[in-house]
Amino acid sequence: MKSLQTSSRIAEAYDVASFRKLSHQVVDMIADQLEESISQKDAVVLPYQKPEDELKFWESDKEEGNDPLEFFQKVLDHSIKVHQPRYLGHQVAVPALISSLAGFLTDISSNGTGVYEMGMASNAIERIMIEFLAKKIGYSPDSAGFLTSGGSLANLTALLAARKAKADTNVWEAGHSSKLAVLVSEEAHYCIDRAARILGMGSEGIIKVPVDADFKIRTDLLEQYLKKAQQKGFTVIALIGCASSTATGSYDDLESMGAFAKAHDLWFHVDGAHGGSVVVSKKYRHLAKGIELADSVVIDFHKMMMTPSLNTALIFQRGEDSYKTFQQKAQYLWDSQQSPEWYHSGKRSFECTKLMMSIKPYIIMRTYGEEIFEENIDRCFYLARSFAALIREREYFELAIEPEANIVNFRFVANTHADLNELNASLRLSLMEKGEFYIVSTTIGGKKYLRTALMNPLTQESDLVALLDEIESLALTQY
Repeated sequence: MKSLQTSSRIAEAYDVASFRKLSHQVVDMIADQLEESISQKDAVVLPYQKPEDELKFWESDKEEGNDPLEFFQKVLDHSIKVHQPRYLGHQVAVPALISSLAGFLTDISSNGTGVYEMGMASNAIERIMIEFLAKKIGYSPDSAGFLTSGGSLANLTALLAARKAKADTNVWEAGHSSKLAVLVSEEAHYCIDRAARILGMGSEGIIKVPVDADFKIRTDLLEQYLKKAQQKGFTVIALIGCASSTATGSYDDLESMGAFAKAHDLWFHVDGAHGGSVVVSKKYRHLAKGIELADSVVIDFHKMMMTPSLNTALIFQRGEDSYKTFQQKAQYLWDSQQSPEWYHSGKRSFECTKLMMSIKPYIIMRTYGEEIFEENIDRCFYLARSFAALIREREYFELAIEPEANIVNFRFVANTHADLNELNASLRLSLMEKGEFYIVSTTIGGKKYLRTALMNPLTQESDLVALLDEIESLALTQY
């Protein structure tokens, strides 16, 4: 039988010599952009285009040849620059540069880590990174966990574990017929609401407890809200704490919440996707006091730990809980679902063909020492406090609350004749269109605030002063 010849296109796609040449060119291109961004020779953080214009640009790109180097340059030119010190927007890490090389390696290796032999290195390193965080949380060696693609998926998995532990041990096979509910702060991330709805709890099963003036859950109301839910026929399975909340960066009183959960036999989960990483900081560890009481904790490496997105740890105080959530047969992958084989991560997570996530935070820690994570958090939290002090000194600005984390909410209030919500929304849009700063906004108590997340350790106080100056200048121009 005559063998099928490899096409010239396929041969070209796997040509190592061409790949080597192009790789050097792409790395040089990225390094040049990084150098310009970090040094601020390129003052543009966000080369903003309207969605329709951006779509047209890329539709026309299809007709402009097949030069990959040209394409990569276009992507860089049309993307936000998170390493630019005046990137002050969304809560994504400014990646340590070496972690991107880890991503390069893992993409080429393409080892799915659900099964040990497909991800030997990454599964072993994943266990090391989980044990590192578990120890910092204050868990015993009996704890366990895994990495997954983002806080939303991790929080959903934690609530599945809570349901398994507190509702019905056979729910995976038989489903559940009782009305389940969770207690959560009204300031919790929307993914908690989404996870509860995915689990079939409905809107009434998400018991949102009010917050105090500092946007922390009112622990004095927990008993009242629990009893009210039970009187309505709900089985409350979990209490969820924020460390920290997304909008304000406020830390709930985890110690009181943990005691309450234990007294009422509730699963205590801490969504520490953004701020849970303070467990590695001696200076700010106290903000998460009580996190060690949690049955499960979520911490994003891709928030405060210098790692590219997505890279999230879900850690269980009792390691056996991490194995109970997904108990199903998959003999083509592993022989026994019941045995706690840490090296088959697919047993415990939604993902089977999972990226080699552990390599990225591990290479940062291995190269620079675990202290670099602490230094990054301390630096970004310091910048938030410095920014808050600068805002307080300005006559025309109002601070929402004193920041606990690295999130600062403020607004321009000079023009008393203007609708302040419209004014601040307009100022934010003007900043984005100009592109020299990138910040976002949020609504707190019906008021529109400009919102900054100090994620970049390369940001200087002079950049924050310049931001306030720019907002004042725009306000005077527009109003």
